[in-house]
Amino acid sequence: MRYRVTIIATLIGLAICLFNYTGYDPHNFVFFMLSIPAWVVDLFVDVHEVSVLLMYALTILTWALLGFIADVLIARGRENERYPRSAR
Repeated sequence: MRYRVTIIATLIGLAICLFNYTGYDPHNFVFFMLSIPAWVVDLFVDVHEVSVLLMYALTILTWALLGFIADVLIARGRENERYPRSAR
């Protein structure tokens, strides 16, 4: 199985975190729009009480997981094209 989408999604998560870390996102708009762990944490506690490095790590891992799920679905689709159910 190729992990092309996993790598791209991980790089997207890393880019989101680096953009926020550089200070070009002063009010954290981009980070909060694109970070799924920030959405979840904000539901339960004040996001300012959570470690920034933990949020960055969770964001990168979440994007990598989404990419891996996409890669698995792509691989299943290719397998179904190669071996249709009627031929099994």
